[in-house]
Amino acid sequence: MNDLELYFNKNDKRVIYKWAHYFDVYERHFSKYRDKEIVILEIGTLHGGSLQMWKSYFGDKAKIYGMDINPACKAVEEENIKVLIGSQTDRKFLRQVKQEIPPIDILIDDGGHTMLQQIVSYEELFDHVKPDGVYLCEDIHTSYWLKYGGGHKRRGSFIEYSKNFIDQLNAYHSVEKSLPVSSFTRSVNSVHYYDSIVVVEKRPTPQPTSSQTGTIKTPPMNLEVHGVAKVKKNLRYRLKHIANVVTAFFKLPFKKGSFDYS
Repeated sequence: MNDLELYFNKNDKRVIYKWAHYFDVYERHFSKYRDKEIVILEIGTLHGGSLQMWKSYFGDKAKIYGMDINPACKAVEEENIKVLIGSQTDRKFLRQVKQEIPPIDILIDDGGHTMLQQIVSYEELFDHVKPDGVYLCEDIHTSYWLKYGGGHKRRGSFIEYSKNFIDQLNAYHSVEKSLPVSSFTRSVNSVHYYDSIVVVEKRPTPQPTSSQTGTIKTPPMNLEVHGVAKVKKNLRYRLKHIANVVTAFFKLPFKKGSFDYS
């Protein structure tokens, strides 16, 4: 049981709501920031209990900001905790937030959990997360709930939206113009999916390189003996290759065995 979970279990201050498995995720991605001068923004203040939990966990050097649409949440402010009042779908407000608070080390989206709220918050605030910071969006199981704008494989859900992160993460290896290298590719080191949580860890990421070490090699296969040398001249091979290129162009699914060129 980590310190966050211990705090939660012993909490007799402001109310906190958390899924039990979240604490291990927090510990994994947040522990390196403890007792450092960091900036935290949590979208969704509600009763203010989690802001107090972060203050206890990260220490007195942390500057903690909450965000909520309810003006009553200003009442939870205390030393090193400030609450910003506004809507997480209001792009103008979010841009003002970036002017008011320093670049963010840890951003936690625990707001209203609708698809629009999660997507707009990401689009406006991700670039305000420091180059070595963390963006965590939780309760993304609402991507499967119709009343939040979700649904299994529903276009526009945050889950479907975030699947593009995987492509962007690997864009250095793309040979198609439809997947160019982006600022996300250059600034993100990893994307982690958990039950109800996605975590994006930032780190400047240049073009990957590969190298070779060692001196001992396996002898090359005699292609003539194995009948492979002439395969590329084979009409069947050429037809399969053409079919592969065409289906890739139209984004058609790869069928098992269809493009075995042997």
